[in-house]
Amino acid sequence: MLPHYKNKSELRQAAKSKVKAIPAEQKHSRSALIFKNILSSELIKGAKTIALYASLPDEVYSIEAIEVLNTQKVVVLPRVAGNEMDFYRYNPEQMSVGAFGISEPQAELPINPADIDVIIVPGVAFTLSGKRCGRGKGYYDKYLSSEGFRATKIGVCFTEQIAKDITTEPHDIIMDCVIFG
Repeated sequence: MLPHYKNKSELRQAAKSKVKAIPAEQKHSRSALIFKNILSSELIKGAKTIALYASLPDEVYSIEAIEVLNTQKVVVLPRVAGNEMDFYRYNPEQMSVGAFGISEPQAELPINPADIDVIIVPGVAFTLSGKRCGRGKGYYDKYLSSEGFRATKIGVCFTEQIAKDITTEPHDIIMDCVIFG
């Protein structure tokens, strides 16, 4: 477990270092287990629209879960424009590399935040109580604060990213639960 850092940049550095040390094959197998637990949950079974993310190399891998869910549910992924992030319907044939080198959907109309039932959120570090430390740009905190947003918030990370505590600010959004492995 990561110790408590008062400075989020120190926490980010420590967490990224821990994740970097995880062998790629372990990241894949552990990601599969994390998403197996999520996909078998009642939250997912009862959801119509699920927001996920296109994973970066230091995040829980999401592509297999996206592909599985896309055959059963409406799957939406984020796209960044300036200081804002919106979610768009996933279509594997309409993806392109966008902001920060992340694969983004190219659908024309963003989904209404109120239409999302479950959102799976990556992070650099989480506490067991749902506090989250992101990459520092605030995209998720802004989106999760959108008018009408009501989805269940599930944070996902590797065990090495669990922190004893995270110093939060008023704008930081707490996850409803954190799934890790």
